[in-house]
Formats: sequence, structure tokens, C-alpha cells
Amino acid sequence: MIIGPRYKIARRVGAPIFEKTQTQKYALSQARRGKTSSRGPRQKSDYGVQMLEKQKARFTYLLSEKQFSNYVKKAIGTKGNTVSILFNFLEQRLDNVIYRMGFAPTRAGSRQMVSHGHITLNGKRVTIPSIQVREGDIVAVRAGSAKKPLFETLSEKIKDLTTPSWIKTDTEKRQATITGKPNVETEKAGLMFDLNAVIEFYSR
Repeated sequence: MIIGPRYKIARRVGAPIFEKTQTQKYALSQARRGKTSSRGPRQKSDYGVQMLEKQKARFTYLLSEKQFSNYVKKAIGTKGNTVSILFNFLEQRLDNVIYRMGFAPTRAGSRQMVSHGHITLNGKRVTIPSIQVREGDIVAVRAGSAKKPLFETLSEKIKDLTTPSWIKTDTEKRQATITGKPNVETEKAGLMFDLNAVIEFYSR
């Protein structure tokens, strides 16, 4: 999926949703823009706020409108806590799991990693980034890819990385086991979007 100019999108939605915008340099540039702007913030309608939160979430996971809306509709149609179910759908995508494991510095990188066949799921090579992982699944670097430059320093990069509680990483084996499900309540402090507003947007 082609997202577009990430700096412009991040400025438009008002949050550093892309990894390349989560830097001190970007934060300083935004602060300077705020000081030089002569216009005050516009008051958004409920619809406008909900639309903005939807865009933040969609761009965070690098999804098209169709892909994202399908996840939301599926969550709404599933019995249980809709926000929690939607969060699980998004977080349990294989490309997002690879990113959370620290195997790639960005979600775009992790998606490419899967698409190029460098990853295995339960010992089988996979090339579909949107696969949903489940408790007990083992995600690993494919043996044939382990010696490629892409993974040469991986063990060193991830040895001190803190992963979500539902992912248990084995640095030496370059793999991780899914030990549970994402918990939106414990992880929402790190989110840059409001999934309640997202659900409200699609429920109008």
C-alpha cells in the first residue's frame, strides 16, 4: 500500500504516527511550526474528531481504507468488547508482530520482510503480512534468510528490547512465541489514537 508523504500526513493528523516522525528533530520542527503559526486551533465537530482518530489508527498500521474498515466491521459484528477485539485484529497481524518483536525498525520494513519470504510461522514459510497470529504460534526468521545482511546484527539489536507481554522473544533463536493476546487496557497509554472514537465513526 502506498501511504504518501509521511511527514505531511503526520502533521495533518497532529500525531507522530510513523516511526520516522518519532524523533526529537521532528518534535522540534513541530514546536517551531506551532510558534510561528498565526492561526489558532480550529474547533472540530464530533465527526471531525472521530475521522481524525480513524486516520491516525489506519495510518499507524499502514492499512488502506477498505482493509481498515473491514477490520472495524468484523469487530463490530463479533460478540464481546468491540474496542478490544479491534485492537487484537490490528496488533495480531503478522507484520505488526514482526515490528513489535524488533525484527524490523518500521511496520513498512516488517511487511516487506514477510512479503519477501524471510519469515516462518510455526515452521512454514509465509508471505502474507495480514495473517493473524494466535496464542501458541512461533514466529521466526527463516533458516535460509538468517545469514543475510538484513539479519546479521539482529540478535544484538533486540537483546535489550522490551516486547509486549503477549510476545516472548528468544534472541538466540531469532524467534518469538505468542503467549497470549494484546490487552488494550494495559497498552493504550502508548497509543496515539482513540479506538472508541474509531468505533463511533463507523457506527454512525
